[in-house]
Amino acid sequence: MTDLATRARTLLDLHTAPEILTLTNVWDVVSATVVAGTPGVRALATASHSIAATFGYEDGENIPLELHLDMVGRIVAAVDVPVTMDLEGGYGDAGETARRAIEVGVVGGNLEDQMKPLDDAVAAVEAVLRAGRDAGIDFVLNARTDAFVKAGPDADRAAVLAEATTRGRAFLEAGAPVVFVPGVVARGEIAELAEAFGPRRLTVISVPGASLPASELQELGVARVSTGPFTQRVALTALQDAVTAMVAGGTLPAGTRPLN
Repeated sequence: MTDLATRARTLLDLHTAPEILTLTNVWDVVSATVVAGTPGVRALATASHSIAATFGYEDGENIPLELHLDMVGRIVAAVDVPVTMDLEGGYGDAGETARRAIEVGVVGGNLEDQMKPLDDAVAAVEAVLRAGRDAGIDFVLNARTDAFVKAGPDADRAAVLAEATTRGRAFLEAGAPVVFVPGVVARGEIAELAEAFGPRRLTVISVPGASLPASELQELGVARVSTGPFTQRVALTALQDAVTAMVAGGTLPAGTRPLN
């Protein structure tokens, strides 16, 4: 698929299909080609945290946007499936950042609200969607609220859930097709958010050892589950384990596949 509009429509359809969209986040060309070549994979998501780490930067818009976009553009060019990018908080101008992402072939993106005043967060959502319309595509904005990830450990969970609901509904009303609520893993809270937003409007992240299986998330009405920086951590864990075995006098793991 070389046509941006076609890729964008495909990505949007994947979010509204009855089957949950499972997105494995990637961080460079080889991780992207391995994931895209895996049976059942229908789209890719980039992970800003992982791309930043690849170049030695801390997460949180510390990697220069030009370098970030260059890697994302290389990923897009290497695969034949739609790619959605983690736009972080928009690098100070969410609409312009989205426009530049679209220029390198991106057809969807996450945008963090960072718990900014709601009016400002909604304006950023509108700016990204406007960039998509200006480019002639249905940009699939995964509008993210940080209500859960920025809540303290002693925060009132009901209040946090209410705040996430208010913000998510505002983003949906502004035109975002889906809302991303990282940090929510409890079945009851996911069910409440899915009901509040409507079927196939909620997206979540899979946290190792804490999250529900994708099949159960699908039953709750979740549109999409992604992996964020955790896939890079899976790869790095395997690397460290292999190094540990070698240093201890062993060998590399049997069954290692030539994926590069």
